[in-house]
Amino acid sequence: MSHILICLCIGYLCGCISTGYIVGKANNIDIRDYGSGNAGTTNALRTLGIKAGVITFIGDAFKALIPILIIRFFLFQNSDIEPQLLALYTGLGVILGHNYPFWLHFKGGKGIAATGGVILAFDWRLALIALCGFVIITAITRYVSVGSLLVSIIFPVGVILFYRGNPQFLHMLIVSLLFTASAFYKHKGNIKRLLNGTENKLGQKVDVK
Repeated sequence: MSHILICLCIGYLCGCISTGYIVGKANNIDIRDYGSGNAGTTNALRTLGIKAGVITFIGDAFKALIPILIIRFFLFQNSDIEPQLLALYTGLGVILGHNYPFWLHFKGGKGIAATGGVILAFDWRLALIALCGFVIITAITRYVSVGSLLVSIIFPVGVILFYRGNPQFLHMLIVSLLFTASAFYKHKGNIKRLLNGTENKLGQKVDVK
């Protein structure tokens, strides 16, 4: 249990590095005051353009990828807990830090780019499936939110496909479902707009004045 708590704490602190907020400040704005009000990739893209969106995505993905790889391959090698499970808990901490950074009054992003980093560090096969799913569904619908929600669904489905024979499979599945629940909760406004037909499509810009 102590190893799990340590992984959650490490993940949370890394997740609190809000790339979107930092990029926004570099452009003399608080990105949370514009667009969706989130300090994430999509809002950075719509508010500040492609370069800001790419930087935010890379930063948010790597703040999940790096600590998870360190946990998996260098720390807790003698733990009785499966390294993959510790990786999931580290990733969960990252998502909590990204979505609710203490130093920004717990107002962060929605965690999808960070979830992508978690999935890549967890299992490259699952990451490839999630990437393809995201690209295809976003290209078809033009809604980033739909692609994002699909990624969160693919995560536990991938755990079922690839890890159902693992002794800690049920535990891993439960943790992966927490990522899905978090994504749907953070996207509740997007879901409402999708149902109402008012959701912004890919490519729509936000005026920054």
